[in-house]
Amino acid sequence: MSKREEMRNLETIPVGSLGIVALEGCKALGEKVDHYLVGWRTERENAHSESLAFKGYQRDSYLVQTKVPRFGSGEAKGVILESVRGTDLYLLVDVANHSLTYSLCGHPNHMSPDDHFQDLKRIIAAVGGKARRITVIMPFLYESRQHKRSSRESLDCAIALQELVGMGVDNIITFDAHDARVQNAIPLNGFETVQPAYQFIKGLLSHVKNLTIDSDHMMVVSPDEGGMSRAIYIANVLGLDMGMFYKRRDYTRIVDGRNPIVAHEFLGTSVEGKDIIVVDDMISSGESVLEVAAALKKRKANRIFICATFGLFTNGFAKFDLAYEEGTIDNILTTNLVYQPAELLERPYYIDCDMSKYIAFIIDTLNHDASISDLLNPSDRIQNLVEKYKNGEI
Repeated sequence: MSKREEMRNLETIPVGSLGIVALEGCKALGEKVDHYLVGWRTERENAHSESLAFKGYQRDSYLVQTKVPRFGSGEAKGVILESVRGTDLYLLVDVANHSLTYSLCGHPNHMSPDDHFQDLKRIIAAVGGKARRITVIMPFLYESRQHKRSSRESLDCAIALQELVGMGVDNIITFDAHDARVQNAIPLNGFETVQPAYQFIKGLLSHVKNLTIDSDHMMVVSPDEGGMSRAIYIANVLGLDMGMFYKRRDYTRIVDGRNPIVAHEFLGTSVEGKDIIVVDDMISSGESVLEVAAALKKRKANRIFICATFGLFTNGFAKFDLAYEEGTIDNILTTNLVYQPAELLERPYYIDCDMSKYIAFIIDTLNHDASISDLLNPSDRIQNLVEKYKNGEI
């Protein structure tokens, strides 16, 4: 660990003894985070390590054992198997993990986001207010796509946030929220939405060796107007131009409850001969980003790299395989913040961006009640990374 990261944690007393609850759908990520924390705190020499405030600071594991057993009817309860009194508790939950099943009247039932969110509330209820502080780390924000009201409809994300706060949650940390303004539902509580820009650029530079990072050879593109801010950030940090697609819709017709998209129109300078980084918050079915990639190829773009925080791939990988074989896309980069099927990790075009070390830094820093502002703005680290790449050190 660098000196800068060491110093941040040495200056303040922990809020409480650290405890991490990785719910079943987030076990693999939780174990990686725990591994980093155990390593750092074992190596760290703290002048106050013998004091009562640092009791339990260095342990073999910070993971708190929990379980959510279910009855035959599909109902469940949350159980915590060890004491959490006075702990600074961090709960990790992946609401997008569809791989888990439970028995519902004898039939296997895949867990939906609703099931995961309910399990999270069960564990918080089992804590019973005994923890010193509760922070929920929910990378894929539950119901974040239902964040605003455009007709007579529910505001699910706002209600979910208020539910958590009502149960005693102090802080909520999410990644690349669909719309960060949903935090207005809980204005008196902590809400952070973290961008994985550094991990995307690190993944790209580590796997692609012949990139020329300047505005003559590269460009950042947002596939829609909603994702402009993340594309602008990466473009500005790398010193590149950016472009944007917007969806031209036929407002005279409604198909499947929405106005059909007529075309993807591009706003920006010429992409001819340039490598393109397409940045989005998620790949769901993937139709949108693949249409954008095809439109860029028609405009004679060179290589296309698709970066998305959450790779859901709700319709499988066949379309992506075909796009790769046809040369429409070169690489897809997503994080391990949501469940990754084995067949995704085997794809030749896939680059995995591991977020476990970043989450461990956030937990370590917050446990010491120190500021995470520099962690949320990684521009200096990105600049150092690009400099190393240009010097052939990566």
